[in-house]
Amino acid sequence: MLIHPWDAAADDTEWRDWLARHDFGQLAVNGLPGDPPWVQPAHFRYEAEPGPYGRVLLHLARPNPLWHALEADPRVVLSVVDDYVYAPGPWTAPVGAPTEHGTPTSYYAAVQLRCTARVVDDPAEKAELLNRQVAHFQPEGGTAPVAAGEAPFGRLLSGLRGLSLEVTEVRAKFKYAGNKPAEVRARIADRLAERAGPGDLAARTHQLRRLAAEA
Repeated sequence: MLIHPWDAAADDTEWRDWLARHDFGQLAVNGLPGDPPWVQPAHFRYEAEPGPYGRVLLHLARPNPLWHALEADPRVVLSVVDDYVYAPGPWTAPVGAPTEHGTPTSYYAAVQLRCTARVVDDPAEKAELLNRQVAHFQPEGGTAPVAAGEAPFGRLLSGLRGLSLEVTEVRAKFKYAGNKPAEVRARIADRLAERAGPGDLAARTHQLRRLAAEA
């Protein structure tokens, strides 16, 4: 992923805060020799500790075909992309230029976590991992905790495997016209508010936030 200086995260807080609210991504696992990589969509829980970049917890079904590749090479990438929009060319035209000279483009937020994966098969540890995931996605409760060997979910543990991903490197990108003059960025923000389609208001929030931070 190319990251221009004007698209880079301002600091670790920016990508950590965003990742705390975006918890569905694609896990990329190196393929076995001669095979392409595996890419697995999954919900996950990101935790800021331990280590400098934290860890990711998720689980997959035991019949998933990627396990052999993962065990052969535990180096993985978790890719998360959201708050994306398409910006028509007229929105981005330079100040004073004809609107048809504007360049159509995409705006988005993306965080890529390079990780070392550890497979979790111990029933008690799997139960703890699942409970931590549920606590993240369902803080209001309402679901019985998982406990190895106990109803109602203990018997299901054998059908899945957990993954604990130690994050070793983070690449974060917030592509929201950071290379454009403030007047053009304000125009884009106005157009996003007017259109108010899927992702538009989230993208506008990013753009205005980053613009204000530079003021």
